[in-house]
Amino acid sequence: MNRPTTRSKNKKPKPSDDVDKISDTLRKIHASGEITQDDINQLYNIGKPVCQGCRVNAKDNPNCFCGLIPSPNGSRKSGIWQKMSDIIQSLGPDPFKELRASLDSPAGLTNLGATCYANSILQCLYMNTTFRKGVLSIEVDVLRKQPVLDQLARLFAQLHASKRAFVDSAPFIKTLELDNGVQQDSHEFLTLLLSLLERCLSNSRSVVPRTIVQDLFRGSVSHVTTCSRCGKDSEASSKIEDFYELELNVLGLKSLDESLDDYLRVEELNGENQYFCESCEARVDASRSIKLRTLPRVLNIQLKRYVFLPKTTTKKKITSAFSFPRELDMRKRLCDPAQVDLIYDLSAILIHKGTAVNSGHYIAHIRDEKRGQWWEFDDEHVSNLGDHPFGEDSSGHKSKPPQKEPLVHSSPVSAAGDATDVLPQFAENGDSEHSEIFSSADAYMLMYNLRQTNVHLRKTSMVLDANNTETERTDSTSNDITSLPSYLRDEVDELNASYVEACHQYKLRKETTLRLIEERRQEVRLILSEAPVQSFEEPFYWISANWLRLWVDNIMPPVLDNTLIQCSHGKVHMAEVGSMKRLSASAWVKLFSKYGGGPALAKDDYCVDCLKEAAHKLVCADSYRDRRKTVKELADSVLSGNCTDGTYYVSKAWLQQWVKRKITDAPSEADAGPTASIRCPHGQLMPEQAAGARRLLVPENLWLFFYEDAVTMNPDDPLGCPSFPIDSEQCSQCSEKISEVACLEDSLRAVKNKQRENHEKLAAGKSFPLHPNHEYYLLPSVWLTTWRNYVNAGGKNALLCDEPESLDSVIDKLKCEKHLRLLERPLDLVHKRGAIFQKVSLTDGLTIVTSSDWKCFCEEWGCSENKGISAIIEHDNDAPDKAICGKETPICNEQHGSIDGPNNRLDEKRLVIRTSPEESIYVLGL
Repeated sequence: MNRPTTRSKNKKPKPSDDVDKISDTLRKIHASGEITQDDINQLYNIGKPVCQGCRVNAKDNPNCFCGLIPSPNGSRKSGIWQKMSDIIQSLGPDPFKELRASLDSPAGLTNLGATCYANSILQCLYMNTTFRKGVLSIEVDVLRKQPVLDQLARLFAQLHASKRAFVDSAPFIKTLELDNGVQQDSHEFLTLLLSLLERCLSNSRSVVPRTIVQDLFRGSVSHVTTCSRCGKDSEASSKIEDFYELELNVLGLKSLDESLDDYLRVEELNGENQYFCESCEARVDASRSIKLRTLPRVLNIQLKRYVFLPKTTTKKKITSAFSFPRELDMRKRLCDPAQVDLIYDLSAILIHKGTAVNSGHYIAHIRDEKRGQWWEFDDEHVSNLGDHPFGEDSSGHKSKPPQKEPLVHSSPVSAAGDATDVLPQFAENGDSEHSEIFSSADAYMLMYNLRQTNVHLRKTSMVLDANNTETERTDSTSNDITSLPSYLRDEVDELNASYVEACHQYKLRKETTLRLIEERRQEVRLILSEAPVQSFEEPFYWISANWLRLWVDNIMPPVLDNTLIQCSHGKVHMAEVGSMKRLSASAWVKLFSKYGGGPALAKDDYCVDCLKEAAHKLVCADSYRDRRKTVKELADSVLSGNCTDGTYYVSKAWLQQWVKRKITDAPSEADAGPTASIRCPHGQLMPEQAAGARRLLVPENLWLFFYEDAVTMNPDDPLGCPSFPIDSEQCSQCSEKISEVACLEDSLRAVKNKQRENHEKLAAGKSFPLHPNHEYYLLPSVWLTTWRNYVNAGGKNALLCDEPESLDSVIDKLKCEKHLRLLERPLDLVHKRGAIFQKVSLTDGLTIVTSSDWKCFCEEWGCSENKGISAIIEHDNDAPDKAICGKETPICNEQHGSIDGPNNRLDEKRLVIRTSPEESIYVLGL
C-alpha cells in the first residue's frame, strides 16, 4: 500500500503568487471601472482559511489569530503571559522573606560592603547576655549625649525584638565613621570599640553599665623580671597592667595549651641581654615572664595568625590547624592559683575565611547562653549549628577512656560551606581530659565565658529606678519585647508595625496582581476562541492587529484604536490589510463595550475611492516600468559609445549611477538633477576641465524622459532642470577662472619641484650620515615637517596645503630674549653601520641640516644666512656630563625662569654639539 502524499498539504503559497493575483485584480478594476465582491475578497485576503496551530501570527491572513498567546505550557518575557515567578519578582523584594522565624532565633546584620568584621564582633557582644543588658540599661539622657551608645542600644534592641530576620547596621557604622568599602582587622576593631565604649559609659550614673566593659573583659598581668643572683624582682615587676584580650602566638604551635605555655613561659636573659640589677648594681643573668594576676569573666583570646615578613614588608596569614578545648581550666595559669575552679566554657569563635590578610570574610560561631545552641552568623544569614560549634556533623564522644586511642573524626564543612577543618578530639592531660577539643585552620579569635557556678565572682545587676536609686535587677533571658526599656520598645514597635504593614501591602499587591492576570488571561482566551469568522455571509468587523497585540499582552489595555487602519476617507485601507484582523461580531461587541474607542469598521466599510486610486497607480507603474526598460537600453548604448545621435548634455557620473539603479515603478529622488553637476554657478554650462563636469550627449527622447522625471521629483525648484543642447557654449567666466588656477598650479608645481631637487633627502624624509668637525645648522623639526608636507602635496591638495612660516621669524623664536639661549635641544644621535645619524622626530627638538640645505632655505624662505644657528659635532671626553648651572647651560626654560641642561653620556667617548651663539655645549647620548 502506497503512503499518501502529504508534502504539499497546507503548503503556504509564495508571496509573489499573492502579489500577482492582487495586481491582476487591480488591473481588471482599472479596465472595467467596477468592483465586485470577489475583488474585495481577493484584495482584503478575506478568502484565506482560518488558521489553526500556526507557530506565529500570519500578517497576510486577517483570519489568523494563532500565536497571539503562547501555548498552554509556554510563556513570554513581558506582559500577562510571563512566568508567574517573573511576575511575582517584578513586584519587588518580598518582605516575607525577611521575616524572622521567631524571637528565639537570632537576627543577622546587613553587610554594607566590607563590614563583615564589624558585624561578627557586634554579634559576639550582643549574644553576651550580661553585656547586652548593661547596654540596654543605660539612662536615656546619657544616650542622647553619646551617639555611639545610642546607636548601639538601638541596634541591640532591634536584634533583640525585631520581626525582621536581619537588622540594618548602617546607622551604627555611620556613627563610627567607618569606611564601608575597606576591610579592617576584627581584633583591632574590638579593641578600639571596647576602649570607646568604656569612655562613653563612664558618664552613666548606674553601676552596671558604667563598669560593664571592665567587669566583663578586663583582666590584669604583670611583667616580672627576677635577678638570678639575689633573687629579687625588679621595681617594674610590681606594676599591674590591664588587658582586654590575650594575644597568643600560633606560628609553630598546635593547640591553645601550647600557646598559653608559650605566653607564660620564662625567658632567660643572659649574654648580651643581661639585666642590670639595682640591688646587685651589676649586669646579671635574670629571668623574665608574664604573670596572670586576675582573669575577666569573658576571656578574649586573639590568635596571632598574621605575621610580618621583613623581606617583603608585608603580612602573611598562618593557615595551619589549631586546636582548642570546649572547656578551659585557667586555675593553674594564675600566678597565685585560685582556691576555686576557674572553668571557662567556649562561647564564641571568630573565623576568617581566605588566605589574604587585607581581604577575605569574617563570620562568627556563637553559643546561645540560654539554650546552649550554637549559631553561625554570616552577615544577614544566621544558621543553627546545634549543640556543637561547627555543626552536628562534627559531634563526637564527650569522654575517652585513658587507655584508648584518641578519637579523630572526619573533617566536616561548616553550615556556611567554609573549609574549616573540625577535628573533635579529647584532652589527655590534667583536669581537662574529658573536654572536647576542636581544630580549625581559620579560627581567629576565641571567647570563653566563666562558668556561672562561681557565684561569688558574679556581680549583682543594678539599675536605676524611677527615683534614681540603685535596685537589683532580675536576670531575665527572655527575648520578649516587654523586657526592653520603654523608649526602645516603642521604637522597635514602630519599626515592626512598619514592617508588618509592608508585608500586608505586598501581600495585597501580589494577590491583586495575580487575580487581574488570571482574569485577563481568561478574557483573552474566551474572546480569541470566538474571534474567527466562519463564513463569508457572517457579519464581521475589522480591528487593528497592533491594538489587538496590546490587548492580549497588557494587564491594563488601552482604549480600542482603529485609526491606524483607516484611510483618509474614513474607510478600511487596502494597504493596511497586513495590520488588521477580521473579528466576529460577538467578539467585537465584547471588546467595544468594555474598552470603547473605535471607530467600528464593518464588513462593507471598504474604500472604493482608494481601490480605484490603487488600480490607477498600478497601471501607471506598469507603463513607467516599460518605458524605463526601453530608455535604459538607450542609456547603455550612450555609455558604451555606440550612440551617435546625441543632442543634449547630461552628467556622465549621474548617467552611470542612473543605469546601475534597479528599475522602479515611479521616479525617485535620485532621478532629479541630470545636469546639476555640469551647471556652473552662473547657470551656464560648466567647462569640462572643471572637477566633476564630465558629460555625455544623449538622444532627445532619452533627455525628455530624464527631464520629465526630474520635474516630477522637484516641481517647486525655481531653477528647474536646465537643458544644455549640443550647441551650448561653456561659461566664459568659469573658463577664465579655471585658466588662472591652472597657471597658478603650474607655477606652484615648478617651485615645489625646484625645492625638492635642492633638498632631495630632506624632502623624502631620509636621514644622512653626520661627520665630526663639519659645520651644520639647526632647524625646528616641526617646521621641517610642515615644509615637507607642503612641497610633497600635489593634485587637489596642492593649493590647500598650508605654507610653512617665514624662516626669519622661526629662527627668532628658537632663542629666549633674556639669556639668548635655545629653547629646544638638538635630537640625540645614533650609530648605524659605523656612521653617525640623528634620530627622527616630526614635532620635537631641533634637526640638523647641511650648510647647503641652509643656504637654499634662506633663499627660498626669506632669511639672512648669518642668523642661522650653526652646530659642529665633536668627540670630547672632557665635556661636562651633568647640567651646567646658570647662564652657561644651553637650554633655557623661559616659563620658570630657570636653566636646565641635558644629562646624557656615552660609555667610552662622548659626542658634543657646539652651537652658536657663545659655543653652548650639548652632551648627546647614542
